[in-house]
Amino acid sequence: MRIAVDAMGGDLGPAPIVEGAIKAASEKIEVILVGKKKVISPILSKYNIKNLPIFLQNAEEVVAMDESPSSVVRNKKDSSMAKGINLVKEDKAKAFITPGNTGAVLAYGIMILKRVQNIQRPAIAVILPTKKGRVVLLDVGGNVDCKPLHLFQFGLMGSLLSKNLVGVNKPKIALLSIGEEDSKGNLQVKKSHEYFKLSSLNYVGLREGRDILQGDVDVFVCDGFVGNICLKLSESVGSILMDIAKREIESSLMAKIGALFLKKSFKNIKKQVDYREYGSAPLLGLNGTIFICHGSSDKNAIYNGIKNAVKFVKSGYNQQLQKELEHYADIEKRKFWDNIKDKIPFTHTVN
Repeated sequence: MRIAVDAMGGDLGPAPIVEGAIKAASEKIEVILVGKKKVISPILSKYNIKNLPIFLQNAEEVVAMDESPSSVVRNKKDSSMAKGINLVKEDKAKAFITPGNTGAVLAYGIMILKRVQNIQRPAIAVILPTKKGRVVLLDVGGNVDCKPLHLFQFGLMGSLLSKNLVGVNKPKIALLSIGEEDSKGNLQVKKSHEYFKLSSLNYVGLREGRDILQGDVDVFVCDGFVGNICLKLSESVGSILMDIAKREIESSLMAKIGALFLKKSFKNIKKQVDYREYGSAPLLGLNGTIFICHGSSDKNAIYNGIKNAVKFVKSGYNQQLQKELEHYADIEKRKFWDNIKDKIPFTHTVN
């Protein structure tokens, strides 16, 4: 299992990325660090990596966070992102991980790896902790404007991810809306609602934002604009709760004494709500595996991201997705799409 890692894309520079890669390599995961050798090599020289399966792939260009994806794809063929994704295409790596520009990696991914047949839009999915387990939320930033068919396909991809990575046998899927009644939500949500009701997926209807972390639903579907807001809000919850707890503990001597007995519990809680423990989010719907990390990822986030990618590849997700799509694209099941078209006025072609 060889994983390519973009060493140049993070907000904190290459050092934490290299450190996370070394930690993964110490567990016998082969890692290819992609980026400027003259920058990466001095960092590697600080560690004893003589017997570690860690390799370098030189790439002279770097994609900045504020660069236009379309411009990057046209003009930066030798970027660490382009080289890393090409390693996946050439089967020299089983997955590519980057903490870099999300729009750029999405554009590179579509151009180099292409979309899985019948998938109209790739989606970024995250796995978040809840009161009862974990929930898959998608899309969280890949597609700001979506059509009903896109959301339905997100649900299909998210359901399969929940099965493979979370271990839920029959994931419950919900559309994120402003109420549970069929009349609630915008036109996009209402039309998508009809898709899901006519499918064989375990669809449980419309749910509100407050339900995401309750743990009663396994997959939440929304467009990338809404999903990214939800993601950023959820990432802040853990740190805010810990800051409030710390402030209350320091307010009195009795609270400080009590906190000593709860130190282990606080540590476990912090670990559960820390986004760095989850490491990365897969970009679903491509003919290859790409994981996107937070721009400010430290070495633990990179390490966990690599571990997630290994688990994802071993699950055979992409092969299973193609089979699921064939189920809905099969000629004998055209009635499914015909029923939808009778109910919904389409402005685009359904494959």
